[in-house]
Amino acid sequence: MRFFTLNKYLIISKIVLLTSICTSHTAIGQVYSGEQNPLSVKWKQITSGSFRIIYPLEMEADAQRMANTFQHIAPAIGNSLNVKISPIPILLQNRGVIANGFVQLGPKKSEFFSTPPQNFDSQDWLNNLAVHELRHAAQFDKLTGSRPYPFPEQVYFAWMGASIPMWFFEGDAVTTETALTYSGRGRQPAWIMPYRTALLEGRKFSYSKANFGSEKDITPGYYQLGYLLSSGIRKSAGKFVFDSVLTDIKKRPFRLYPFAGSLQKFTGKTGRQWYDAVNSEIGKEWLQQDRKNLSETYPQLSPPATFETNYMLPVQLKNGNILSLLQSKAETPAFVLLTPEGKQTRLKSIGQQEEPWFSYSAGKIVWNEIRYDMRFRQRSYSVVCIYDLETKKVKQLTTRTRIFSPTLSANGLKIAAVEIDLSNKINLIELDAATGKIIRTFPNPKNLQIQTPAYNDKGTLIAYITGSEAGKTLNTVDSSGKTTILIPETRQQLTRPVFIKSSIAFNAHYNGINNIYSIDSAGKKIMALSASKYGAFNVSAIPGKDSLIFNDYRSYGYAIAKMGNKPKETGTNTFVYFGQAAEKQENTGSVFENIPDSTYTSKRYNALGNLFRIHSVIPVIEDEHKGGIQLVSNNLLNTVDSYAGIAYQSDLGRFEYNAGISLKTFYPIFNLTYRNRARRTFYSTPPTGIKQGDWRENYVKLEALVPFNFSSGHHNYGISVRAGTSYTQRYMPEQMPQNYITRIRFPLETGVSFSHIVRSSARDVAPRWAQILRLTYLGQPFDALLSGDVFAAEGFLYFPGILRNHSFMANFNYQSASGIRSFNNEVSTVYGYNNIRAKSLMKNSLLMNYRFPLFFPDAELSSLAYIRSVRAGLFAHYENLGRESNLGQPKTYGFEVFSSMNLLRYQPIVDVGTRFIFVNREYHQNPIFELIVNYTF
Repeated sequence: MRFFTLNKYLIISKIVLLTSICTSHTAIGQVYSGEQNPLSVKWKQITSGSFRIIYPLEMEADAQRMANTFQHIAPAIGNSLNVKISPIPILLQNRGVIANGFVQLGPKKSEFFSTPPQNFDSQDWLNNLAVHELRHAAQFDKLTGSRPYPFPEQVYFAWMGASIPMWFFEGDAVTTETALTYSGRGRQPAWIMPYRTALLEGRKFSYSKANFGSEKDITPGYYQLGYLLSSGIRKSAGKFVFDSVLTDIKKRPFRLYPFAGSLQKFTGKTGRQWYDAVNSEIGKEWLQQDRKNLSETYPQLSPPATFETNYMLPVQLKNGNILSLLQSKAETPAFVLLTPEGKQTRLKSIGQQEEPWFSYSAGKIVWNEIRYDMRFRQRSYSVVCIYDLETKKVKQLTTRTRIFSPTLSANGLKIAAVEIDLSNKINLIELDAATGKIIRTFPNPKNLQIQTPAYNDKGTLIAYITGSEAGKTLNTVDSSGKTTILIPETRQQLTRPVFIKSSIAFNAHYNGINNIYSIDSAGKKIMALSASKYGAFNVSAIPGKDSLIFNDYRSYGYAIAKMGNKPKETGTNTFVYFGQAAEKQENTGSVFENIPDSTYTSKRYNALGNLFRIHSVIPVIEDEHKGGIQLVSNNLLNTVDSYAGIAYQSDLGRFEYNAGISLKTFYPIFNLTYRNRARRTFYSTPPTGIKQGDWRENYVKLEALVPFNFSSGHHNYGISVRAGTSYTQRYMPEQMPQNYITRIRFPLETGVSFSHIVRSSARDVAPRWAQILRLTYLGQPFDALLSGDVFAAEGFLYFPGILRNHSFMANFNYQSASGIRSFNNEVSTVYGYNNIRAKSLMKNSLLMNYRFPLFFPDAELSSLAYIRSVRAGLFAHYENLGRESNLGQPKTYGFEVFSSMNLLRYQPIVDVGTRFIFVNREYHQNPIFELIVNYTF
């Protein structure tokens, strides 16, 4: 037991990436973006009180509307925290198709991704972002006091991430968005459905598991957990309880678990104790609700599951097989066929979707997938794909489009879909299913949020949902363009209409649980079709029978169930509304009533004039010998990052001065680095022996990097080309030989990499199918005094293992080095390499690793650790094949065991592992034991 390795330095500038704790994830779980828009985007800005709105030219109308909105709603949003929201830039991003929003520090800003999701709430999308994200801004202001100097933003961000649980940030924001509007996620039964299901099934998760999640079970998540805890705490302790808690944390910031301590001070309970109390209360209320609802049990047609598995959007074919989109923690998303005998066949794996969606008709499947721009990943597209079940061929019908929820007509010739352009103009469109060309656009003069269209069996009528601040509606439009409103504005969560005979079935929550309802197009009477215990969704008719197939929500996800087509009364609304106390405390109605309609002066946003935004002075610890501080700047558009700093190197007793800038505006990314640093060497001086020499040097490095990433279905590809050079000037020599080299002129550093990786599942410990090739060349073409070069090639091949989620990797590496670079190692080496005496210079290596999950304990060890998963690996590594070893004699071999966990109830995932390395007996080396620690934000 003789070796310890820490796989990542404890650098504070990395720790601040606890932004995943403080970042809002309105629609999806996503860390804030550091990507760029293409240079062609023309930016404008509006100043409205404390808010500076920066937006693309196409979004002028929405920018004007938001300028009025922010000013009007900000006082109500900060009211219960007794804070006035301080100035903050807000960027409207329109080039992407993924709905999201966040607030961050370092630099302080908020970003709204303007494209609304297809199953969104009964309100305006940007309005929802406004109230939710500004609540985060108010939280940050309460904790930081809005002080911009002396540049503390990243330090504040790291402190907040380490001090306050994520469930508070998001739960308080959801409580606020619900209390201040007529909508919000707190009013949606489907949003809280997994939590309700777990409690009614008697599956009592630990506090940590409910907060941090699981790789086997469906857990509430910090959004839902936070909403219930925040609402419960406000109900018991009053409107201003979190004002008191955050003020106390700000006054006494440096404590272990400051949030728990301050929460207990003002409410008498810690977060863990509130979790137990709220679970007890809501469990009783949900049980009473369940007794009132008189739910029915439906026969399950999908296989039973022992971990999260979803068979989405089921459709029964004429031959009795069931087509579904399978999503699972153990498998990547794919279309599957289930036979009546229970046999399951994977038809086609698919790429990334924001929401599960496909449509089947006439032997074809149509769906939409996300595609990213190869370089500027702020820009993404939603493209339409079609798959023929008979020919097994897939075709991408559209490219570089923004088309959502494509639905086939019964004859398979047309596709109804939703298109959203860069100005956020939303249209219902029809496409030719053979070519993907738009053949018709239906007018939408009020620019309502159109969602999930569907054809009738003749293709002459389209049903669709609209959403706006007034609520949701169910509509139809015929081939002449005549529109009929079947259900006027309502706060019901209407989703996914489907024609069934003369009626239209859809999802809603009239009885307080998401169920399937139908409306007669003529009489407009709404009737219930299902009475699910937890939630029913995604209905379709069974061909030739008066029966329906649908998704019935259960403990481990969306199962497939069957029911008769027997409409009944909708029943009484028994929804349990936990945000009622907070809504009464706010007593505002909707903050979006009476929004002013002023016109603000807009002007061009000069990107070149806003390249630098200094926001933080951060401590940096590189290793046990070197530490210092850096002044950090990142501009608002993520196109320029820069820093300047000073560090002290204790082993040399000298200071280092450094600076750098990264320009990410163009296709190449340019990185320029400067370091003025002290250096030390040891050299032989016969006959006196070894001498120590010191000097200082100015080191300048310039690098250009061109990264390209693209996808096709579930295949992801990457190509990267880089080239760099540097110049070194040495001075102030101390005890250096007279002929020591004072200048190193422009060494050439180049590299090319290619990768192909098939999408992995949540339980995969490594890619199950991937190929990666990296080529590197380092040379001295401009300096004859320092001749020598090195060429290196690395190839990684990943294959599926014996069992599901197992992965085998074979990594072959080759390098050829000469001259001053003879001792360079530019390729991967065997485990334990630094602790084994080398017999010769590195020429090649073959590294074989087999990795697999062992189990998923979801074990909470008091407040010390929450253990999520345990995985293991076997390895056999070879060095200099053909010279020192052969395939029967690896240089090192052994096994490793890792566990992923959350330590001390903090959000970052920490991997703690041990590796036992046995060395070929030719080296006369004892076994090596390594302790390895990785962390992920």
